[in-house]
Amino acid sequence: MSAAEPRTGARPSGPPPEAWGPLFAIGQRLARPLQRLFAFEATSGLLLIAAAAVALFWANSSASSSYGSLWHTPLGVRFGAVSFERSLEWFVNDVLMVIFFFVVGLEIRKELYDGQLSEWRRAALPVVGALGGMVAPAGIYLALAGAPETHAGWGIPMATDIAFALGVLILLGKRVPAALRVLLLAIAVIDDLGAILVIALFYSSGIAISGLLLAAFGVLVIALLRALGVRSVPIYILPGVIVWTGIYAAGVHPTIAGVIIGLLTPVRAWPGVERESPADYLLHALHPWVSYAIMPTFALANAGVTLSGMSLSGSGAKVSIAVVLALLLGKPLGVVASSALALKAKLAVLPEGLTMRHLLVLGMVAGIGFTMSLFLAQLAFEDESLLSAAKLGVLVASALALIVGLILGRALLATRTLHHSTVSSGVLPPAT
Repeated sequence: MSAAEPRTGARPSGPPPEAWGPLFAIGQRLARPLQRLFAFEATSGLLLIAAAAVALFWANSSASSSYGSLWHTPLGVRFGAVSFERSLEWFVNDVLMVIFFFVVGLEIRKELYDGQLSEWRRAALPVVGALGGMVAPAGIYLALAGAPETHAGWGIPMATDIAFALGVLILLGKRVPAALRVLLLAIAVIDDLGAILVIALFYSSGIAISGLLLAAFGVLVIALLRALGVRSVPIYILPGVIVWTGIYAAGVHPTIAGVIIGLLTPVRAWPGVERESPADYLLHALHPWVSYAIMPTFALANAGVTLSGMSLSGSGAKVSIAVVLALLLGKPLGVVASSALALKAKLAVLPEGLTMRHLLVLGMVAGIGFTMSLFLAQLAFEDESLLSAAKLGVLVASALALIVGLILGRALLATRTLHHSTVSSGVLPPAT
């Protein structure tokens, strides 16, 4: 029996005696999705580590040829003389990852509606911190590997892997206030939005207007179905496929379709229906699939860097070193320096209970790039040697940022203890 539980062994089901029941119930409902999210992300982080380790071992074992053969297995459909075939790796990166980006779009939509980004005073700190955490790593990368053949990788160190980063904070336990996790989540969401814009603007081929028109038609159909009050999720699949097809045909990376559809999803419950909103419903339904299946599959398909024969000199070495330093130094420097400037200029407010020590730890764990960084590496480099060098840099930097983040957290953040009256009353403290 935990010290924080009543002597009967059962947790209290109602609010504390001094709390107003309806307000307490609202707070519990608002906290539940975050608690679920943190649980998903922590476990997902462990699965990502396992998938990356398997991919690295497999790609460098005596069975390495089977690793490459698996992901280059052709998949497709044929209708008479017309066929559409792509590799299994393409299917993972361009189809399954659309679902991942759809969930990202849902999270951005919710944050804009009722989260950290819904009011400027709350949004100022994560927005400034995220922007600094994107600009500084990109600048460091270009300074170290800005040659014509390598400069395309500048977007690789811009994003934070929320699963790993939240996993580190959860491993630090009671040292980490809930406000720090929420701040990290907000920064990561803005990071993702920045990465999405970078993909759309800088990592897409020539834009075909006909494809954009087809995507716009799909968006119009979705908007019309929403206006008509259509609530059945399967009905939205066909226009969603139209949006994906149009984006792909336009030369923009098709994962952007997932973000667009996510941003179109309603965040308020249907009138007259006492249940969660479509955005909440889809987040709860898809998060397990994304966390436990799609992201680990992506890691398995993309983390298999072949180390034998890799040249750690010339352009490849520049790419690896630039990615490592950009994530490991640029991310914390950008997040902490920009946040400190915003606080000093009174443009932002530090959440209650947080100090600059918390921001230092947050900045370090933000240097864990992994999923989005590996994804951007795929888009940045067609040259296999440069792509492998970039992936190696991402893996090394993410591992080091994870380890240093844990060490910093234990060194800088004190373990918080429960107040005696809270323990003796049997009332649980807010989830952290």
